[in-house]
Amino acid sequence: MNPADYEVAFKIISFAGNAKSSCMMAIREAREGNPEAATALLVEADDSLHEAHNVQTSMLTDEARGNPVPLNIILIHAQDHLSSAILLRDLADEFLALHAANRATLATS
Repeated sequence: MNPADYEVAFKIISFAGNAKSSCMMAIREAREGNPEAATALLVEADDSLHEAHNVQTSMLTDEARGNPVPLNIILIHAQDHLSSAILLRDLADEFLALHAANRATLATS
């Protein structure tokens, strides 16, 4: 295996991991009543996901141009990380909305 093949996978893992961490911190900030901080963390998550998508798109482009991308367990792991980061990002929006609605309800009670 070419070390560059692993490097691409580890880039995706790193960016996806950063996105997941930012999402979890955003959810915690929302729970603690800090919506501005939560929103800023989701922007960080979006930036990391964008970077991961850029790496992934580069691989897809190579494959489409007839340059096969070698499949290995690290790449599969990277794709799994990216998929779970995307899911967590979607869920983070819902958690932030729930926390905001809960605070609004408590404020009017």
